[in-house]
Amino acid sequence: MDGTDTAPVRQTVATRAYAPWPVMDDAGRWSLTVTTVATAVGPVVVHHRAGPDPVLLLHGVAGSWTTWTPFLAATDGLGARGLVLVDLPGWGSSPAPGTPFTVDDGARVLVAVLDALGLPSVDVVGHSMGAFVGLHLAVVAPRRVRSLGLVSGTTTATARAARHPWRALRTLPAFTLLRAGLLVTGSAAHGLLRGIARTGLLPLVAAPVFAHVRRLDRSVLAAFVDEFRPALFTAAARAAAGYDVDRWRSVRCPVAAVLGRDDVFARTSDLDDLRRLLPGVRSAVLDDCGHFAHVERPVAVAAFLTATAD
Repeated sequence: MDGTDTAPVRQTVATRAYAPWPVMDDAGRWSLTVTTVATAVGPVVVHHRAGPDPVLLLHGVAGSWTTWTPFLAATDGLGARGLVLVDLPGWGSSPAPGTPFTVDDGARVLVAVLDALGLPSVDVVGHSMGAFVGLHLAVVAPRRVRSLGLVSGTTTATARAARHPWRALRTLPAFTLLRAGLLVTGSAAHGLLRGIARTGLLPLVAAPVFAHVRRLDRSVLAAFVDEFRPALFTAAARAAAGYDVDRWRSVRCPVAAVLGRDDVFARTSDLDDLRRLLPGVRSAVLDDCGHFAHVERPVAVAAFLTATAD
């Protein structure tokens, strides 16, 4: 960690090895128990471990609990701390909900999970859409969130792009074009992505998302294909379009936000917006990093989040 981010200027964090760990589906490595929790939105699958100062890890729109395994490898499984990793409805092993996913659904699910596990409060770390859901959880259930870590968070720029897609062709073109493509291809989109993967062209398609797509372990791209949910991406974009980000002004817990300089879904301007909404937010920018900071630069992400928690 190179210094601290106490000035209005965003911090730039030096990074080292790129994507040093694979994505793994191995709950036993971190002594995780798998539980299905009934919620108002439907059953959700939770990987969890008892321990002090529990951490809730929330995946993004192309992820599940396994997306966090490089981060767990970088932190030695967060030591003896408790862990909660939720597959949100329709992602990972959790069945799809009967109605389109909303941010309120996400918060309700998380409260139900924490209640089921007997956890009054947790430190929340969310990636991409998971950061958005984590912020909303801190708004509607503030006593359940001790702190927030936003990793490659799709926040204000995404909300604006979802509301004004034509304008966003200039400001957030990757998000806008992906959304438009999914609206055109509909339910066939996932099959098309799998077909592209079989032809060996997936690195070309995924290149905008990662800083160095050809340096990734094969497991990372395999997880990207397996976990991407086109219909849920569209629903999440719709939810972001209707969300009033001014609600985040009510968040009182400590907040730390980190993203990659080469991120095509989150912009460094998001950090400036978050500063205006949350004056106490700590932020950092990772050089040579795309949208999956916790996979591409897990050591730097862990160092930043740990430092801001001290």
